[in-house]
Amino acid sequence: VVPVILKALVYDEKRGSCSVGSNVRDAACYVCWAFARAYDPVELTPFINQIASALVVAAVFDRDVNCRRAASAAFQENVGRQGTFPHGIDILTAADYFAVGNRVNCYLTISVYIAGFPEYAQPMIDHLVSVKINHWDGVIRELSTKALHNLTPRAPDYMANVVLPRLLPLSVGTDLHTRHGAILACAEITHALCKLAEENKRSISYYFNENSLEGLKQIHQEVCSNSQFCFLTVCTLIEKLSLSKMPFRGDPIIGGWQWLINDTLRSLPLISSAARQNIKESAVSALAALCNEYYINEKGKADPAIQDELVTQCVSELQNTEEMIRCGFSRALGALPRFLLKGRLQQVLEGLKKVTLISPADASFAEARRDALIAIAKVCQTVGVKGEGSQEDCVCRDNITQIYATLLGGVTDYTTDSRGDVGGWVREAAMTSLMEVTLLLVQNEAELINADICKQIMCWLAQQSAEKIDKFRAHAGSVFLTLLHFDHPPVPHIPHREELERIFPRSEKETLNWNAASEAFPRITQLLGLPAYQYYVLLGLSVSVGGLTETTLRYSAQSLFDYMKKIQDDPSAMESFCKSLLKVFEDNLQNDRVSIPLLTMLDQMLANGCFDRYTVQENHPFSVKLFNLCKEEIKRSKDVRKLRASIGVFCGLIQFPGDMRDKVLFQLFLLLCHPFPVIRKMTATQVYEMLITYSDIVDPAIMDEVMTILSDTNW
Repeated sequence: VVPVILKALVYDEKRGSCSVGSNVRDAACYVCWAFARAYDPVELTPFINQIASALVVAAVFDRDVNCRRAASAAFQENVGRQGTFPHGIDILTAADYFAVGNRVNCYLTISVYIAGFPEYAQPMIDHLVSVKINHWDGVIRELSTKALHNLTPRAPDYMANVVLPRLLPLSVGTDLHTRHGAILACAEITHALCKLAEENKRSISYYFNENSLEGLKQIHQEVCSNSQFCFLTVCTLIEKLSLSKMPFRGDPIIGGWQWLINDTLRSLPLISSAARQNIKESAVSALAALCNEYYINEKGKADPAIQDELVTQCVSELQNTEEMIRCGFSRALGALPRFLLKGRLQQVLEGLKKVTLISPADASFAEARRDALIAIAKVCQTVGVKGEGSQEDCVCRDNITQIYATLLGGVTDYTTDSRGDVGGWVREAAMTSLMEVTLLLVQNEAELINADICKQIMCWLAQQSAEKIDKFRAHAGSVFLTLLHFDHPPVPHIPHREELERIFPRSEKETLNWNAASEAFPRITQLLGLPAYQYYVLLGLSVSVGGLTETTLRYSAQSLFDYMKKIQDDPSAMESFCKSLLKVFEDNLQNDRVSIPLLTMLDQMLANGCFDRYTVQENHPFSVKLFNLCKEEIKRSKDVRKLRASIGVFCGLIQFPGDMRDKVLFQLFLLLCHPFPVIRKMTATQVYEMLITYSDIVDPAIMDEVMTILSDTNW
């Protein structure tokens, strides 16, 4: 029975888009469980090592969680009843019922621990090589190769002398799954062996002979000549062999690798969106590893010809008409090592800056702008900071203004398309990059950060922290608090630092939930009392208070009204607030993203009596300016949302005495005659409600007639 059970424990057969075998493997585990209860230890002694190894392999490497748990339970039963499994208690502690529930943890962590016991190391490696690297599921193949990497230090000689020679022919075989797994396995094992050789101060030749090196080159030739290989496999192979420091310097194979990476980046538009991000990151990692190992000479400098060709090629592709190609080469520039950027920094920054600019032709290229902003921060971190240095070599006094201008431009990207607020990706990347560049400067040459730049950064972050989308509000809040509470050393020139530290105590930096509107808005509205932040917070609040999301609207509006109540008796605070409010409106006339929710917010504020102190003065400048701005905003507009929002504002303005009432009534009469039926009807309804609320504005003798006309007419 035992030979049959050992086969059944690994039985897996693909049929169509799924596989059969998990029920067979589960049943085999049950038989092993029954063995422990049915036989004396003496009877099972000849099979102990076989059964123990097979159960360990199933518990750690099976694709299905129920089979891994069944194998773990069978192993536990044998340890408890038989007591003859080698290192049984130790293994059970690491691979219990709950631990084997996570497949990645099983492959990459638990397997390494168990392989520390010599009885199990070789069977586990053999199973991965013979069964798992050619598995029908690509995820299992990739996990298996990573597991082989981690297991290599447990049996380095076996890997070098037995496993690698066995894998090399498989990597150029006929079966696609086997080739994929074998190539990745060769790459991972090679990398692990080279790291081991370096740690032990041994030559690479200790583990690799001429046949092995030729076999690795043959894999490269197979990859170049066969279009069936996926880009991820190609780039992983290049990265691992480069990190392994294989002796290929000056070999034509390096040119072939560079061509493959470039081809991958140019092919991104052809790749499905689900796989595109992984392949892009893999290609960029491969390029970085390749450059660091093979493009640097003994003096630590780049070959001028290679540097010129590589940088020029990457920068030229930044203006490609395909967005994904721009993305790929932007990230590639961000991954270049310092010796390749030296002397070419300005060329790289200028190229990336052009990608971040919005033009009619590429307005929808939000992902390219995002990746360019990420790349700028990476480049700055790579080249370092030197205040009086050359702008061609490092971040310095001559180029820091340009860098910040580009990054700050990204914070204002509100592009939308069929996917929604795609500009949010750009804003998120811009905020992260601003933080990284600022902290880089603070820790090296803080004097390069002037007060104006710091004010802009903190104000824009405050605005983003007050906006309606939870994800971006949370990211902005996190960056804002990171800069505020950074103290190695502190970020200079932060406006109102003491007040901010009182509103956002250091103890709450990690616990404040910016995603929750009920927690975020009561804090952020307190910044309205700080002159430097007032305009920007109001700009963000306008979109939230006038938005459509019920939770965000409720808490943002309530926080705003609470603040307004506190300043009602403070003339200077009210004047400052109203001035900023009108400035926000004036700066965003005809900008529907802001103006429509702003009109909705003004309607709510007027209805809640936020400006009652101004209703005792005839023709108060605030009401006059607000009326003129509203009138200008809806001039010749056919946007129903905007017109509906403006009706409430005009009705609210009726509470201001003087000539204002006549102007407001005239504007409402015009809306009663609007070409759109829905606008006529809504105007009549709101004017009716307005007259009930403010009955003193109409002569009592004609009030009934007016109300009858408004209510009975089929508007």
